[in-house]
Amino acid sequence: MLTALWALEMKAVSSVEPSHLVRSLTGAILGCGGWVLSRGASDTGRVTIFFEFERQACVEMYSLLVASGIELSQSGHIRFTELCQCTRNQSSDCGAEIASVDLEIQTIPLKSPGRVRSAGGGLPGEAA
Repeated sequence: MLTALWALEMKAVSSVEPSHLVRSLTGAILGCGGWVLSRGASDTGRVTIFFEFERQACVEMYSLLVASGIELSQSGHIRFTELCQCTRNQSSDCGAEIASVDLEIQTIPLKSPGRVRSAGGGLPGEAA
């Protein structure tokens, strides 16, 4: 039985709607050969996804996270970069090993910029 030698806990933020984010990330992870072990979204907009993958797919997994519209924390970027570099340097020894990611994403609703017009017809602070 293979054990996850790389167990990453990461935090991120995103402006993507939670249920859409869960569906798109799940599909992308599965499409890259990963396994989604648990996933969910709370009423507060917090999305959690726990997944695993073979280390030989670490660059693809890192790329899909970045491309999905989430912003990983600095430590998340550093840990994933370390995983990718270590895997590349030891690919013949560890490519089939399993890495796991416990990802917590706080979604933030997009706010449309309110364009309030002043009495003069322009935006506040604009010269007439």
